[in-house]
Amino acid sequence: MTNRINYGETPEFQKDFKRLLKKFRSLEDDLELAKVAAIELFHIQKINNLSIFSVQDFCTEKIQICKIKKFACRALKGRGSKSGIRIIYAFHCESESYKVDFIEIYFKGEKENEDRDRIKEYFKNF
Repeated sequence: MTNRINYGETPEFQKDFKRLLKKFRSLEDDLELAKVAAIELFHIQKINNLSIFSVQDFCTEKIQICKIKKFACRALKGRGSKSGIRIIYAFHCESESYKVDFIEIYFKGEKENEDRDRIKEYFKNF
């Protein structure tokens, strides 16, 4: 029995993604692969392949804010899973059907850390 996750995106994530997609053409396919190889593996199958980390100070019983650090981007040849692209998402663990909201995507060469104010803003809606 396979439990599927319902995926959503914040408007800010969509804007970030569109901007990065111009630089990294394979990003759309790479994100689909990350959904299966990282998020579903970690949250549904409970297999930790050390690609997902909790964001400090933002996890509750209902929502876990996580960061994907190992994200393979084919457009960044030769870098493998250490491409430097980071994805911040919220995993809703309370509901019967799993839900993930993507909050932020960024390239580490342009920005060092996640936008903690954006995560706080996301929490205000819940």
